[in-house]
Amino acid sequence: MKKFRKVLDGLTTSSPGGTMGSPSCGSAAGTPTAAPTPRDIDVQETLVSENFQLCKTVRHGFTYQPTALAFDPVQKILAIGSRSGGVRILGRPGVDCYCQHESGAAVLQLQFLINEGALVTACADDTLHLWNLRQRRPAVLHSLKFNRERITFCHLPFQSKWLYVGTERGNTHIVNIESFILSGYVIMWNKAIELSTKTHPGPVVHLSDSPKDEGKLLIGFEGGTIVQWDLRAKKADFRIYYDEAIHSVSWHHEGKQFMCSHSDGSLTLWNLRNTTKPFQVTFPHGKIQKDGRKESCKPILKVEYKTSRNSEPFVIFSGGLSYDKAGRRPALTIMHGKAITVLEMDYPIVEFMVLCDTPYINEIQEPYAVVVLLEKDLIVVDLTQSNFPVFENPYPMDIHESPVTCTAYFADCPPDIIPILYSIGAKHKKTGYSQKEWPIAGGTWTLGSHTYPEIIITGHADGSIKFWDASAFTLQMLYKLKTSKVFEKPKLGEGRGADLGEEDPFAVQMVSWCPHSRIFCVVGISAHIILYRFSKYDANTQTVSLEVRLQCEPEDIITPSENENNPCFSEPGSHSPQPHHQYPVSPGSRTPDGAKDSTPFLKVKDKTVRVPPGYQSDLVIQLLWVDGEPPQQITSLDINSAYGLLAFGNCNGLAVVDYIQKTVILCISTVDLYGATDPYQRLTRSPRRNRQSTSEHCMRGLSNFYSDSKKRIRTSYQSLTELTDNQQSIDMERSKSPTSVKGPGRKLSLPTDLKTDLDHVNGHCTSPTSQPCSAGKPRIPMGPEGPRLTRRGPGRPPFRKAQSAACMEISLPVSHTEGHASRRAMLQQLHGVTMYSHDEHHSTASYCWNERESRENSFSRSRSSSVSSIDRDTKEAITTLQFGESYGRKSDALPTPCLWVGTSLGVVILIPLSIPMDHEERMEDPVTVGPSGAVQMLKGSVLRFAFLDCNGALIQSPYEIWRDQNAPEDPDRPRRRKLVHFSPSSSQDAFGEGHLTVVCSERQAKVFLMPSQSCLFVHNITESSFVLRADVVSLCNSVCLACFCANGHVMTLSLPSLRPLMDVNYLPLTDMRIARTFCFTNEGQALYLSSPTEIQRITYSQEMCDNLQEMLGELFTPIETPEAQNRGFLKGFFGGNAHTFDREELFGEAAAGKASRSLAQHIPGQGGVEGMKVAASGVVGDLARARIALDERGQRLGELEERTTLMMTSAETFSKHAHELMLKCKDKKWYQF
Repeated sequence: MKKFRKVLDGLTTSSPGGTMGSPSCGSAAGTPTAAPTPRDIDVQETLVSENFQLCKTVRHGFTYQPTALAFDPVQKILAIGSRSGGVRILGRPGVDCYCQHESGAAVLQLQFLINEGALVTACADDTLHLWNLRQRRPAVLHSLKFNRERITFCHLPFQSKWLYVGTERGNTHIVNIESFILSGYVIMWNKAIELSTKTHPGPVVHLSDSPKDEGKLLIGFEGGTIVQWDLRAKKADFRIYYDEAIHSVSWHHEGKQFMCSHSDGSLTLWNLRNTTKPFQVTFPHGKIQKDGRKESCKPILKVEYKTSRNSEPFVIFSGGLSYDKAGRRPALTIMHGKAITVLEMDYPIVEFMVLCDTPYINEIQEPYAVVVLLEKDLIVVDLTQSNFPVFENPYPMDIHESPVTCTAYFADCPPDIIPILYSIGAKHKKTGYSQKEWPIAGGTWTLGSHTYPEIIITGHADGSIKFWDASAFTLQMLYKLKTSKVFEKPKLGEGRGADLGEEDPFAVQMVSWCPHSRIFCVVGISAHIILYRFSKYDANTQTVSLEVRLQCEPEDIITPSENENNPCFSEPGSHSPQPHHQYPVSPGSRTPDGAKDSTPFLKVKDKTVRVPPGYQSDLVIQLLWVDGEPPQQITSLDINSAYGLLAFGNCNGLAVVDYIQKTVILCISTVDLYGATDPYQRLTRSPRRNRQSTSEHCMRGLSNFYSDSKKRIRTSYQSLTELTDNQQSIDMERSKSPTSVKGPGRKLSLPTDLKTDLDHVNGHCTSPTSQPCSAGKPRIPMGPEGPRLTRRGPGRPPFRKAQSAACMEISLPVSHTEGHASRRAMLQQLHGVTMYSHDEHHSTASYCWNERESRENSFSRSRSSSVSSIDRDTKEAITTLQFGESYGRKSDALPTPCLWVGTSLGVVILIPLSIPMDHEERMEDPVTVGPSGAVQMLKGSVLRFAFLDCNGALIQSPYEIWRDQNAPEDPDRPRRRKLVHFSPSSSQDAFGEGHLTVVCSERQAKVFLMPSQSCLFVHNITESSFVLRADVVSLCNSVCLACFCANGHVMTLSLPSLRPLMDVNYLPLTDMRIARTFCFTNEGQALYLSSPTEIQRITYSQEMCDNLQEMLGELFTPIETPEAQNRGFLKGFFGGNAHTFDREELFGEAAAGKASRSLAQHIPGQGGVEGMKVAASGVVGDLARARIALDERGQRLGELEERTTLMMTSAETFSKHAHELMLKCKDKKWYQF
């Protein structure tokens, strides 16, 4: 615990004179502040660096790009391998573990050591790994790297310690699982086939023991050759040569027959009595055509042949459909007797596995389910019912049902919100599932002691919103909301959306949710906002629609008469106390384009509709087209239920809406927010001569559809590389705003050495050239290429395709430089606002990844080799907004409602609000906006605001207690608004003492004291990178500032002193998906979208890391292995002597010798106790290690007791025999012996 004290004398921390232009937080008036009465700020900070540790907790969702599948029939746990080297192990709900191979190589095959708590993985880098599953965080025990051969197939017999490994060369090697050392016993391909064979049989695609005799190994080669190898005699029993390639083999449990699947879509059944030709050949989906020939079919990739005691055997296979039927979906076929059932799947089948009651291959299998692993889903089919229903999946495998475009994370929510959402969402669940319990029920999981309500919200490309219960490291969907139902369905060829070819017009960009008032707000990509209220009753409602003109182009304001007709602007310098009259909604105001303008992208349903219980739309706000130009995307949003206000902004300006009265009270450009306190000089510009020309060249926030076949995701959202501490450099680095012609004296004078720096000027919208946004004479020298740059043609589209849901799929290469271009491009994609820099020497490099997963998965990096125009335009975007009780001016004695505004140029503006507090007055009287108050400066775009009282406690925003507007009226209790205020003075002894404001930008964080507006603490977070996400979070009954930087560092800073507490290089930012979805929450937790289908949760709390082992599920549960069925004397006598086979005699070093050292290399792992030491720490880790040690000691004691008993028994037997011998020989003479 450490005390921080600071004496405030009214002077700023950086400069005694504290002028407005300096980022060192001077007064808004630009003059030195008057010295207030000195007083001490005594804040006791309890957080120290020992409270923080960063580690991953759990991963939710479907495994991205799955490749392999395995199941333990005794432990009943499932493993899924992925192309990125990940392994997901699933058991009962709550048992969910993710492991990652360090190499990142794709997982080719998985093999459980059945009921042993271990797993073997074969990877694409020809390495075998043995994982220990007897600890909550599995670790690798051994690895074996093959140097000269490539692994193609593995097989581990039940209760065997010898693993068969087939290779691409056709050889079969044998590995000891216990020591992970290669045996000297090798089955060479040239020994397996006949000497007369002239061709190589191909890679090994199948290995299996004969159910009849474990000493016989069936080897399947890709070329169509099948060999049964006698392991004892080291020779082939029989060889089968078939014309078609083999994909898989499956035994009948008696060991007399096996079935093969082939590349021509056929199934062959072979009888061991006659291996010269197949016993049966079938084409399950190959019909005979009119000409007598059979249809050509696709390969059958896998077949399973399972017997049942009370019915016909099951033959289950994937593939084999005819080629002629185009557009047919992938299918799983179940042949049961004469009945053939085809189950069509939504995605291609990667792998499937039939689940049986017994682990013994020589017993009747009794299949009860089949697990089907698809490219983007996991389903389990119930085989015990004739209609083959699917089981309801308890895991959150449908996160990616539509691509995730945004996330939000709320910890420690009100306890009643989760049951309510669940009860509403349960009414809309699908039916028709199997009534039996989920068959993958292994492991154990208990609700930990450190649990509290947590909710994750995901927004999707189709406009849907999903609420998830994320409590106790689990994830379960509570409620789904479809925002597209608010709008009319766009018709093909009609409307703006059709003209632009927007693929996802309803895609969700950001969400804002107040759990207490249950007000929910959604921002869509089509420049629309939907406000929802929660109700437990269905109702007939009609959604109110507001249309706002926020396409601010003040260069169009030529005469006062035109200015009067423009609803977006007030008179220069005016700040009306009733701005709702000054900034009305005017959808009827028309430009010369007439009916083409003043229209939104989407059309709201104007009919009264019946809406079910849950979230019901109350208000829709849409930005309008202006002068043929689409509106810019919304970049910031905040809503406050106590005030009844909603604020949003983009790169043109700010709008404030009263959602109670359904009116717009403020619609203003960013530069007009400054009023007389504007710290910058701005260059006046002449009016634009051709509006249509500008509409073709100025940048867009939404997509344009052009003829170029290669669609690109637009880049956007630059940020300042640095704002220096002197006024002159700030003026230089800030270019003129395209939203102002007010103030004739504003002129920007730039030295020539700044030309190259202008390519990195912060802003959201920069024109392709200076001409489109400045109708005056262009300053770019018009060479031979000059006219081409200002002409729209098919070869050089002036716009970039908007990011749709595919923006989540982008992968970026790690930048090898800290240059501005790469950093700028990352921010451009992060915030999704159009910016297209284009001049004479402009060049673009495009990088594309994984077009299969993304419609528009390209990333463009713009660099300008020279900047010949110093007239470059920059629109200052609103990057963050926050309502709260604060002091709008230094002279204020009491806190009042305020709106804090942060911009992309690091400017902080405070707007006082006057809100009627009486219930009746609030419904009728207008909300008034005062003139702008404090203006402060930071380096880089402003990201986050937060408020603390003078004791360092977090001040929450006021909110309205939820009330159901559709509930029946009670005449005795009139329905009134109940507000909860957290005034800065409410938690302090001295009334009106003030509060602290925390402001975080891309580069630095500052703490201000209000109302004096003095800067108490400043901390430069990063110089070489920039902050992507920042949040003030609660942890250990205190607060801190958590930051995630573009270089992958996760940092925490104490509050209010901004002392660094943690800085971990956690994750190099190679994917913009992570940047867009990373979010912090209270109690030391955070999450991000690690892949298009998975959510990764992490913690930065030491306490949670210590208790992590307790909160995770156990993968291994001690279960007795089921006993094998009694085969009977005759069956055992005539069925072979399978139980006398001793693999140790054949494969051990004594018999087979050692394998060549150059063939494979053994790599020891970090599993067992050593892995536990790494994975666990603290008290829980010590207890776990002690428990393992006790178990091992108990096991040794048990073994010692057994040995002692055997020795005693042996001694008694010896004594008995000795006594008998003594009695026998006692009376004999020596010559009688």
